[in-house]
Amino acid sequence: MAQTLVNFRIDENTKKELEQVCDELGMNVTTALNIFIKKMIREKRIPFDVSIDPFYSESNIKALEESKRELEKGNVVKKTLEELEAMENE
Repeated sequence: MAQTLVNFRIDENTKKELEQVCDELGMNVTTALNIFIKKMIREKRIPFDVSIDPFYSESNIKALEESKRELEKGNVVKKTLEELEAMENE
């Protein structure tokens, strides 16, 4: 089968981490990407869920920034379990 070269850019640290994980799995990056591509072709979808991490929601970022400001003032930040659960569901 004829082969072709595909070039793409990723962050240098991401590449190093990817190489380390691939090495631990006993393969190289080319093999890992070929597995991903073949699975995507076979399933005709991205073979994992793609979603927005709720950690980065606008309300959570605001709460984190407020907590940071309070900590910088020397105040202790306290949240009840109910408040934390409510933030998780936003």
